[in-house]
Amino acid sequence: MKDQKLDWLETGQFINLTTFRKNGQAVSTPVWFVWHDDHLYVYTQEQSGKAKRIRANGRALIAPSDVRGNPLGDFIPARGKVLRDEEKIKQVNRLFDQKYGIQRKLIGLMAAFRRSRSPLNSCFLEFVLSLEKETAG
Repeated sequence: MKDQKLDWLETGQFINLTTFRKNGQAVSTPVWFVWHDDHLYVYTQEQSGKAKRIRANGRALIAPSDVRGNPLGDFIPARGKVLRDEEKIKQVNRLFDQKYGIQRKLIGLMAAFRRSRSPLNSCFLEFVLSLEKETAG
């Protein structure tokens, strides 16, 4: 997928991840991401709304964004699933560490502190992008 309009997949820090409720309502969230081998990965909690929505229907829209989720480009349709392959999870975890470095480590420490009070299971969502354009909402 070598398109100059998609360079942000290699260089961007945030995406607007839009997932869809059962009633079709769009829910947008700014998230960190990693692009690797034509797949996009997002780190989240198993119990998060976005993970639940992806498990329910897999439909998503993805666009480059700023830290607040304001889109900086066109939305791209995607199909997602929860990543379950243990070796791939280790690899993606390393890629997130490489990309986000100390920021990720600090957030991980805060999450570990919260987990000590109420355990949460983290997961990665894996997306395959389509080059068709679609709008959020």
